[in-house]
Amino acid sequence: KSFEQVKPILTTDQSKVGEIFAQTLLQNRDEKTLKPHLLEGVTGSGKTEIYLRAVEETLKSGHSAIVLVPEISLTPLAVQRFLTRFPGKVGLMHSKLTPGERYDTWRRARAGLLSVIIGPRSALFTPLQNLGLIIADECHDDSYYQTDPAPAYNALHVAEMYSRITGSLFLVGSATPDITQLYHAMHSDWVHLKLPHRISSRGNPAISSVDHLEPGLPDVEIVDMREELKAGVRSMFSRNLQESLQQVLNADEQGILFLNRRGSATFIFCYDCGQSLKCPRCEIPLTFHTAANGLICHHCGYKRILPKTCPTCGGDRIRRFGAGTERVEAEIKTWLPGARTLRWDAETTRGKDAHEIILGHFSGHHADILIGTQMVAKGHDFPLVTLVGILMAETGLNLPDYRAEERTFQLITQVAGRAGRSSRGGKVILQTYQPDNYVIHSASRHDMSGFYAAEIEQRQRLQYPPFTRLARLLFQDTSEELCRTSAEKLLSAIQLRIERENLGASSVGGALPCFFARENGIYRYQVILRSPDPAHALQGLPLGGCRVQIDPVDLL
Repeated sequence: KSFEQVKPILTTDQSKVGEIFAQTLLQNRDEKTLKPHLLEGVTGSGKTEIYLRAVEETLKSGHSAIVLVPEISLTPLAVQRFLTRFPGKVGLMHSKLTPGERYDTWRRARAGLLSVIIGPRSALFTPLQNLGLIIADECHDDSYYQTDPAPAYNALHVAEMYSRITGSLFLVGSATPDITQLYHAMHSDWVHLKLPHRISSRGNPAISSVDHLEPGLPDVEIVDMREELKAGVRSMFSRNLQESLQQVLNADEQGILFLNRRGSATFIFCYDCGQSLKCPRCEIPLTFHTAANGLICHHCGYKRILPKTCPTCGGDRIRRFGAGTERVEAEIKTWLPGARTLRWDAETTRGKDAHEIILGHFSGHHADILIGTQMVAKGHDFPLVTLVGILMAETGLNLPDYRAEERTFQLITQVAGRAGRSSRGGKVILQTYQPDNYVIHSASRHDMSGFYAAEIEQRQRLQYPPFTRLARLLFQDTSEELCRTSAEKLLSAIQLRIERENLGASSVGGALPCFFARENGIYRYQVILRSPDPAHALQGLPLGGCRVQIDPVDLL
């Protein structure tokens, strides 16, 4: 029977959360005092079913609902469950629709013929009648922040304000909420709800109780790759991971290998002069791709063949270093020739419906090992996956960005959550050269509260969100001199404003190159303002020529 006819039996945790939503949705919306709700649920805890029940209660009361997902092509199962549960009432709104299809959905929503809209951040602007609920699934995802084209905005902030205007309930959910969201929940600005346990019945209504059938979160084994090197292992796969992959194949199960880097070699290095080959337009190292038989810049798309001699010194000792998903796939095919592999990254998903095709192949067990970047961490449910291997887990930890640790923790926790989502169980092998890092330890224990405690202390000490707000003032120009001069002028103007008006809680710094100092031939400088009220601190200042980002998703 379909989900419309038979609903899954809720766990005790789900029932408690559902009752809270039902009571909240019955409150007087005219008062417009509903607090945002944060649903923190471990991977596989049944958050989607809670969203479905909340939408059902909303429709019963005569209201409509918006359900936001980070990327609709990466969440097909969740979308399908809404389409099945509410046939004829759901409209999809996303960029892959034709203009005619988008207009038809917009027109039907405005006319009251649709009561549920699902899509990424742009779906928020669909003109639904009598809005009563806004849901943002995977609320930690950076895809909710739009940087290009302008204006830059955070769809979650817009959704929260929209819910206040309409008297709607704003519900966000994730296994790894960001630090600011958790801070709001911890300090009662938001209502904090939890689903701390997995369910293993997979929503089967024939099972009378699922409370004693949960498989639990997968065990995470940390492998110190420094010790592997000492033992003479030169492969990117530790001995533990090699044995586990072989066991997965023998048991006719599936595995996922996660590496947040594309290509075959992440930089090309000359032994004679020490120079690496960089993009002439972006000044970042070029990545070697075997399939393209050449070097590619992942920022602007610049391509060139691999030179036989160094462009700087003429030496012929040019070597490839580093590893990406393409190299992982090549090594798997060499080492396990019988394994069926799929690669899921930006290179393999350029074609139409590529995401859906890859998901369909892997879900249908037409492949044994899925190798991918952060796309594999996007809330997928693969019952046959009993092993997740995380290669170079510390990738991204050392970026000069205040959210580097948070983003690394989220990625590791999310991708680890793909394992053991059925009664088969599962495990995660986490390979790293920094096994003592607190981020690695917290993620290996699925310890969101421990990570939050360590991270919030550091945020307070350094005065980063949620203890203040940030404004990133980004200058871009083909002339580095003009770019730097413009940034320095604005920096001086802000410093003068802070001194004159005694804005002691505000501080400003920068007028320095961004981490990615040049992109596609354009120089980039930034000024960073910390202030409880960035708009007041910037009011009346000459902001022409710079792009203003409030609470930016990164400072790179």
